[in-house]
Amino acid sequence: MSKINFKPNEDRVLVEAAPAEEKTSSGIIIPDTAKEKPQKGKVIAVGDGLKDKPVTVKVGDNILYGKYAGTEITIEGKEYLIMRNSDIFGTI
Repeated sequence: MSKINFKPNEDRVLVEAAPAEEKTSSGIIIPDTAKEKPQKGKVIAVGDGLKDKPVTVKVGDNILYGKYAGTEITIEGKEYLIMRNSDIFGTI
């Protein structure tokens, strides 16, 4: 994992989304227009949390999150999602 020069504020988490599925379990190739947005990813950076609510994940955790959770951002030419800790369903 490469070191990134970004520190999220408060209860925010920086996530690298998993790549979208290229084919189904039966081997059918999925066209770009039908690919679903991934709902899992890897935690890249975490904030310090809020005073009464600490961040519950750590760097390197594989997580599940909501379909429309987070905001897409580009850092150093790479796409990431930044979301609140409360948008994360759990770790895998």
